[in-house]
Amino acid sequence: MQEEFISVEGNKIRYLKAGTAKKNLILVHGLGASAERWEYVIPKLSKHYTVFVPDLIGFGKSDKPNADYTTEFFTKFLSSLLNALGVEKTAVIGSSLGGQISVEYTYNNQDSVDKLVLVSPSGAMKQSTPALDAYVMAALYPDPEIAKNAFTMMTGKNKAVSSHIVENFVQRMKLPNAKFAFMSTLLGLKNAPEITTRLELITVPTLVVWGGLDPVIPVKYAEYFVKKIRDCRFYQMQNCGHTPYVENPENFAEIVLGFLLQK
Repeated sequence: MQEEFISVEGNKIRYLKAGTAKKNLILVHGLGASAERWEYVIPKLSKHYTVFVPDLIGFGKSDKPNADYTTEFFTKFLSSLLNALGVEKTAVIGSSLGGQISVEYTYNNQDSVDKLVLVSPSGAMKQSTPALDAYVMAALYPDPEIAKNAFTMMTGKNKAVSSHIVENFVQRMKLPNAKFAFMSTLLGLKNAPEITTRLELITVPTLVVWGGLDPVIPVKYAEYFVKKIRDCRFYQMQNCGHTPYVENPENFAEIVLGFLLQK
C-alpha cells in the first residue's frame, strides 16, 4: 500500500492506494474512522482492482475544515476526489456512514459505478443504540479505556480488539478539529434527507453485507435496503459485529469478490 496525498478543492486529502489492475475500487470508511479500517482486506481486493482508500474529509490525516458535514457535503467531496484522481468508473464499497455516502454518490452517478457494496450502512436507523452511544463517548473523550470499551461493544460479542485499532482511534480524535468534524457529521446524519427515494432509483447491482451481531446498527435494518434497491443481494456474516471486514477479513473478501467479479 502506498500512502499519498492529493488536493481536493483546496483541502489536503490523504489516501492509500494498492494494486495495478485496470478496474477501480474505492473503499469508504465510517464515522470517526480512517483508511486503516480496511487494512486487512486491501491486500486481497488489490489483487483484482486498483484500490483507492481515502481518509474522508474531516477524518484521519485529511484536512478538517470548518464546514457543515452533511451527507451532501461528503457526496460532493467523494465526487471531487474521484475527479481529482482521474477515476471515471469504479466499484464502491461503503461501511456505516460510508455506506450512506456511497448510496448518495451512486444515486447521483449511476453511470460511473460498476457495482455497489454496502456494509451495515446508516440511513435507515433513526435512533441511537448503546454501542453507538459508547462510540460517541469515546470520540468526545478519547481515552484508551473508554475507546477499548466502545470497540469491544461494537463486535457484538465482546471479542478482543487489537490495541493498535484503539490507539489509532484515540490519536485521530485528538487531532485539531477532529471532534468538531465528528459531531458535525452526527448532526448532519440526523438532518439527512430521506434515503428511500434514493434506494428505489438505484439500478446498479448491489450487495448488502451485515454482521449478524451488529449492535451499532442492528441487522434488522438490512431488510430496508434489500427491499428498496431493485437489483440487490444480501449476505449476513455470522458471529460478526459492525465491521465484519475487520473481524473476519478472509470471509468478507471472499464474499465481496464473489459478487464484484461476477459477470
